[in-house]
Amino acid sequence: MRQVRLLPLLMSVALAIPLAATAADPYVPLQQRMTPEEFKAAGLDKLSPSELKNLDAWLSGHGKVVTKLVDQSGKPVFYPASEKAGPVKARVQGTFAGFNGHGEFALDNGQVWKQADETRIACATSTNPQVTIRRSLMGNWMAAVDGCGDTTAVVRVK
Repeated sequence: MRQVRLLPLLMSVALAIPLAATAADPYVPLQQRMTPEEFKAAGLDKLSPSELKNLDAWLSGHGKVVTKLVDQSGKPVFYPASEKAGPVKARVQGTFAGFNGHGEFALDNGQVWKQADETRIACATSTNPQVTIRRSLMGNWMAAVDGCGDTTAVVRVK
């Protein structure tokens, strides 16, 4: 008689265990997910066992991020639809002598940009030089000012 009452409970548990196993995607440690070459190229071989354990624990506690790489037609998506991906061509307002690693510069179109890194680039001093700001393949903005031999990463402030 007791077995008859336990049978529905046991059946429920038996059915719930596989569902629970498929609902949670178990975390696989980095060393198991990467080839030894990938692991070394990422610099993870330099971590101590406890540092690697802490990194794995952090990664296991954070959900997977799905990045959209193609649109509905299968074409690659390089830029968010809400932002203009084309280059910005304008003139820097005032005197420009280069990038000092932290400066902001205003353009004659009303936009204000600041340098995104600390790279210092000396340029020939000029007044109101032409600047072209365009997206790189990695998605950040790069500024090229006439009279400078190099570009630098920038972010729009206004």
